[in-house]
Amino acid sequence: MKKRLATILAGTAAFGLLLVAARDGESQGSPSALPKSFAVPSDNPSSPEKVALGRLLFWDPILSGNRDVACATCHHPRFGYSENRDISIGVNGAGLGNNREFAIPNSIPFVKRNSQTILNVAFNGLDETGRYNPSKAPMFWDLRVQSLETQALEPIKSFEEMRGNAYPEDRALETVVSRLRAFEEYRTLFAKAFGSEQVIDVRNVGKALAAFQRSLIANNSPFDRYMRGDTGAMTQAQIRGMRRFERVGCANCHNGPMFSDYKVHVLSVPENPRLPEPDRGTDRTHAFRTASLRNLAYTAPYMHSGVFETLGDVVEFYDDIERSRSQNPNVRNQQLDPLVRRLNVGGRRELVEFLNALNDDSFDRTIPQRVPSGLPPGGSIRNSN
Repeated sequence: MKKRLATILAGTAAFGLLLVAARDGESQGSPSALPKSFAVPSDNPSSPEKVALGRLLFWDPILSGNRDVACATCHHPRFGYSENRDISIGVNGAGLGNNREFAIPNSIPFVKRNSQTILNVAFNGLDETGRYNPSKAPMFWDLRVQSLETQALEPIKSFEEMRGNAYPEDRALETVVSRLRAFEEYRTLFAKAFGSEQVIDVRNVGKALAAFQRSLIANNSPFDRYMRGDTGAMTQAQIRGMRRFERVGCANCHNGPMFSDYKVHVLSVPENPRLPEPDRGTDRTHAFRTASLRNLAYTAPYMHSGVFETLGDVVEFYDDIERSRSQNPNVRNQQLDPLVRRLNVGGRRELVEFLNALNDDSFDRTIPQRVPSGLPPGGSIRNSN
């Protein structure tokens, strides 16, 4: 922990040389390099056996009501473990990414939010001082649960995502556990991962899935290497973009190693036209969590509603709302977060150059050839994987 903290603080000090005052005189947060390792909850230490089991569960559609959707369906390595769709199609869908469509007939609605990447989710909650508690890590666009162990189980219960009409929500997790217990291979794998023969339960399903997700690390971007002392890792255009990023106020919310304060803000992002009613976010305030800016090259489209196709579109959106002009008719100008009103964006090309310095394509893209249930890995994604 001390070594990891020293690495983060060293990067923060280096970037601190570039800090300038915000327009209103307040200091800004300081992004920094990701650490080389991650923390885990005390009750869920990582192991190769647990990660391997979690990978199989992540790809196995046995976890879904109709046995046609896996976690990987909407978090695929081809798209940086996100989806390449504005909002997701879970149950009763076929195909991958932007080619995924509902089967006909269909009574299942769209999942109402964009599928976030799970790359580096092991670091959720990490702040610029290097502090975070993985047992209380903030999850989802609306922060409705904490910890990967808890988050991993939520889609299994969700009607639109994985459950469908197969069984009631209050029976979803135990039904999935019963299915897993029917496979000798899963019984063996759980025993190896957890050290007992009576270990296929809801809690351990969440732990195995969380252990796998924490293994998906991309922490060696040009920015990370630059912050660790490799002065040639970033281009001059990226460095100019980094200075602009700090100067105009982006780092007020996009700070720390994950470029997120993990707080919710009202931004007035436009609604997705596929949804029958507005998405009102956290506590119906139209506030959503600050997204990480890492690996954006692989995870378009952007924002909680997935309405922006390019990073240029995102910068243009901020350029508009900095003048206190809401872009969502359901959000009044007065509701916009004060931090947004302090922005002075401009320089779209420079900012996009810097954002591209946050990409790391060295992440694990392993897709299992088979899963213990015998179902197609990834669910009904045809031959797209």
